[in-house]
Amino acid sequence: MIGIFDSGYGGLTILQQIRSVLPEYDYLYLGDNARAPYGTRSFDCIYRYTLEAVQFLLAHHCTLIILACNTASAKALRTIQQHDLPVINSKLQAEDTDHLPATGASRKVNVLGVIRPTVEAVSSVTKTGHVGVLATPATVSSESYVLELNKIADQLTVVQQPCPMWVPLIESGEHTDEGADYFVDKYLREILAKDPLIDTLVLGCTHYPLLLPKIEKWLKTHSPKPVAALPQGKLVAYSLADYLRRHPEYERQLTREGSCRYLTTDDADKFNQAAALFLGTPIHSEHVSF
Repeated sequence: MIGIFDSGYGGLTILQQIRSVLPEYDYLYLGDNARAPYGTRSFDCIYRYTLEAVQFLLAHHCTLIILACNTASAKALRTIQQHDLPVINSKLQAEDTDHLPATGASRKVNVLGVIRPTVEAVSSVTKTGHVGVLATPATVSSESYVLELNKIADQLTVVQQPCPMWVPLIESGEHTDEGADYFVDKYLREILAKDPLIDTLVLGCTHYPLLLPKIEKWLKTHSPKPVAALPQGKLVAYSLADYLRRHPEYERQLTREGSCRYLTTDDADKFNQAAALFLGTPIHSEHVSF
């Protein structure tokens, strides 16, 4: 099973695109909505909350876990990969060894994020080498996109723009209203004023695809040159498909019934209502605690 984790609802846009590309696998979505948002919390708190979610998903038979949250990917992923996964995998290997040969090959798990797949697509899109990152204040302050983009292509010029009002607009269902136009205009004008040579904008928050129609309309109307806006969903989905091709040790462990369960640490009815906004279809979720 593939686990998809987010502190809130935005990860549903990642899940939706992954399922469109890889519909055959089973998925378990976990939203830690009761403790959201993560962005205002300390590094240690974000790491602890994210690790708890990862351990919960592993206990529910997830082989691969996608941190479909830019804050968790920026502030917790590296520590989990370097510190916690070796311990977890060693424990799994020891448990399987105790039961061989009945279980065959040892179980192995991994945790992946959304930032790396996003930035890997940028260098093939930008022509000017000037890239803008639209993200939450927490993701901007982490500078994760700047660091990752510079690893891939150190000649890129990267400018960031915090967009603190976009997530509240989306989660309140007001992102399609005319009132949202003001904040789309405000943040796009600000980032392009910082660097008029920008030709690629990374939407560095999983909520932002819901604003994509307004963003693209604004760019078409107000930008003197073509500017591409890159949402994360399809980029992460295609990256995951490629990852599974390159890592059969994970792929062969995945179950294939095309199922999807939704779990939330908050009220299930509240989650169902918000999730329908992101997915465009009704769902049934279950409340969990850990």
